[in-house]
Amino acid sequence: MRIVVLAGGIGGARFLRGLQAASPDADITVIGNTGDDIHLFGLKVCPDLDTVMYTLGGGIHEGQGWGRADETFTVKEELAAYGVGPGWFGLGDRDFATHIVRTRMLAAGYALSAVTEALCARWQPGVRLLPMSDDRVETHVLIDTPEGDDEGPAGQGGRKAVHFQEYWVRHRASMPAHAVVPVGADQAKPAPGVLEAIAGADLVLFPPSNPVVSVGTILAVPGIREAIADAGVPVVGLSPIVGGAPVSGMADKVLAAVGVESTAAAVARHYGSGLLDGWLVDTADAATAGEVESAGIRCRAVPLMMTDLDATADMARAALALAEEVRA
Repeated sequence: MRIVVLAGGIGGARFLRGLQAASPDADITVIGNTGDDIHLFGLKVCPDLDTVMYTLGGGIHEGQGWGRADETFTVKEELAAYGVGPGWFGLGDRDFATHIVRTRMLAAGYALSAVTEALCARWQPGVRLLPMSDDRVETHVLIDTPEGDDEGPAGQGGRKAVHFQEYWVRHRASMPAHAVVPVGADQAKPAPGVLEAIAGADLVLFPPSNPVVSVGTILAVPGIREAIADAGVPVVGLSPIVGGAPVSGMADKVLAAVGVESTAAAVARHYGSGLLDGWLVDTADAATAGEVESAGIRCRAVPLMMTDLDATADMARAALALAEEVRA
């Protein structure tokens, strides 16, 4: 079975580990979000691609779900001693090596897709990991200018656009997001292999990743949404919202920015029946299944908490079963 998965960071990576356990013989292609990519200390950092690569390759910090295991931060501390920032983004020493290799290869003229393939040759994640695009796309968030910020008048209607990483990591989504914009996405092209993987898939899955800044950013690249809608295969998603709240992270803040309620049913409607065929909600949201079905999307309620590998594999099996139900 050929499966295409649109993946963001922690949620997507952990779901992929369960999918591999549930379907060990599947040929899995992962289309990774690059809207979170950021340039720091002169280096190209790709948080979501790296989280998938490290998680499936056995190098992830399990407690955090991001960054490297057994990490040290000597370089970060030395940069801080020189007064070089930003200090709010914690790159570890092992992680720096990945970004140095990536940046050198990009400077030598290699495309991000080729660089990602080269990095995965070390980690052997067991999937084909493709960036959504080789072109530069950065998700920005429009916020009220924070108190004490010298770039605009706080409390007087002043607003500024910040990189998503600054909003998410530095500010921890502590203020409302007025808009979320994948800058450059409208001019980007799908990376080599992306459209071909979708056209050749037997199934497309949306894991419980952020529907706005992860899966949504991937779908914003022209041609990807259309390819999925036209593929003629089941498209099944798993809700990242359980009981009216994100399972992890602060997805409710960016959902509000695009006018979507933080409910499992609202996220399903946000994707839409023109794209989504099946939707899994948690048993806590079983009462909303009828609402999703009335929107033309087949819905089933199963446990959706990725508490361990077995539970995550059960989620993946439920997604595969729903896909077969849709196919039939």
